[in-house]
Amino acid sequence: MKVNNEFLIPFIGLKLGKHQFEYQINKKFFEDFGYDEFESCDIKVNVVLEKKSTMLELQFKHKGTIYVPCDLTNEMFDLPIKAKIKLIVQFGEAFNNDNEELLILPFGEHQIDISQYIYEMIVLSIPLKRIHPGVKDGTLKTDILDKLDELKVNAKEQKADAKEEETDPRWDQLKKLLTDK
Repeated sequence: MKVNNEFLIPFIGLKLGKHQFEYQINKKFFEDFGYDEFESCDIKVNVVLEKKSTMLELQFKHKGTIYVPCDLTNEMFDLPIKAKIKLIVQFGEAFNNDNEELLILPFGEHQIDISQYIYEMIVLSIPLKRIHPGVKDGTLKTDILDKLDELKVNAKEQKADAKEEETDPRWDQLKKLLTDK
């Protein structure tokens, strides 16, 4: 992953208080990370940096759409996504990002790279199962959905088949022994 200067925030020259940054994320941003789970995206990221005397507080929010295939029908559609995270930046002896909500930067640092946090926030907000909204409300008509409906097994048919196969003649003979007393 290469460093993109667009996502470097030089906090050393900022005054104490809140500062707002906005980013427009597209497919190229994810290509830099080697992530190709969707065709295209249009995501707006809003970052609020609050500079305090001993630490920084970052609040990330994003909202937008990604163009993905439906897991059931393979139809392409725009999936809306949104999420928010909070990050606290403190200063210490060595760099440490073991905790997902706390980042420790060395005392001499003067800027922070937020691209990794934006990437993780967006990727983690994408649902594992992506279903076209037309499938949920029944308005989408495709050959794949018609075939799935055709192959769907009714619960009544399953129970009827199970009852027919339920009796075994060997067990029937043993049951007669119990009732012959």
